[in-house]
Amino acid sequence: MAEKKKRKKSVIGTILKIIAFALAFVILVAGGYVAYVFIAFHRIGDYAVQAEGSPVANAAQTGVEYKIVSYNIGFGAYEVDYDFFMDGGTQSRAVSKERLDANLNNIAAYLKAQNADLYIIQEVDIGSTRSYNLDEREYLTSALENKSYIFGQNYDSPYLFYPVTCPHGASKSGIMTFSFAEIKQAERIELPIETGVSKLLDLDRCYTKSRVSVEGGKDLVIYNFHLSAYTTDGTIATEQLNKVLADMQSEYEAGNYVVGGGDFNKDLLGDMDHPFGDFDIEYTWAQPIPEGTFDGYSISLSAPFDSENKVPSCRNADAPYHAGQFVITIDGFLVSDNVTAVSSAVLDTGFLYSDHNPVEMTFILN
Repeated sequence: MAEKKKRKKSVIGTILKIIAFALAFVILVAGGYVAYVFIAFHRIGDYAVQAEGSPVANAAQTGVEYKIVSYNIGFGAYEVDYDFFMDGGTQSRAVSKERLDANLNNIAAYLKAQNADLYIIQEVDIGSTRSYNLDEREYLTSALENKSYIFGQNYDSPYLFYPVTCPHGASKSGIMTFSFAEIKQAERIELPIETGVSKLLDLDRCYTKSRVSVEGGKDLVIYNFHLSAYTTDGTIATEQLNKVLADMQSEYEAGNYVVGGGDFNKDLLGDMDHPFGDFDIEYTWAQPIPEGTFDGYSISLSAPFDSENKVPSCRNADAPYHAGQFVITIDGFLVSDNVTAVSSAVLDTGFLYSDHNPVEMTFILN
């Protein structure tokens, strides 16, 4: 009897040791992963960007109408039936490499059909787990011929092991600018980001500025940005916008023309009460631009909106696109006082290719 009790204690002790070792191993692995994520996180910093391509013109002209299109392509994954885990959905990668390839071809063809003079494009992957390591630049450069172009890397994030069943993985992504006239100089400039744990989700952020000659000796400076989304509140995106505005103002005061825009991740129609109707669920991730933000600047906002044809520029990807889903306009443009924004509009794709609709603006250099 005593021998049986002794063996039972021994078995229980062995089981407890196994459990303890297993817990210790899990803690060690989890701790190691957390350490890896924090150590691997880095900011890319400022750097000069070399333009490529074959533009059709050497310079821009005053008094001529030009069209610019801005499009956040959502790394090519956000087809109309796609949802995303960071927005409340479940998916973390493009559905398949084949569907991603087809959708990127559709995006490129759609952009080409717009026949714009300038394009500013966000969320273009160059080697991400979520997009099967495709270099998405190639789709765009092949379609948008006779353009000078640059690519600025927005972030280079460590491997995100979430969702556990299908990890989002590592992400390398950036923003691209295409110009009908030669981009003679360009740079990638770092934006402020949050310093807490949320920086690991919102990643690095930047804007690019591309310089094009204007007949007569001045420059047209084109800005492209994708401001922060997944933050504790909207204040960091406001700080980022203020940095962009300050840079734009300095270029304007130097006598240059300034045109830019992109994904503000701000409610650009904040003074309107539910312009797109009521929603299944309300979200607060995109706050209006604070009152007074543009005070003291010779820069103004051109927010695309047509009261007769109300088309939003973005949907919340908590589920496949459907009636009643939260939609908003967060994509738009900025121009200096020596540029006339003739018109701006949201191009209605029905969110077929991305969680964003493209936006366009026609402008004149005065």
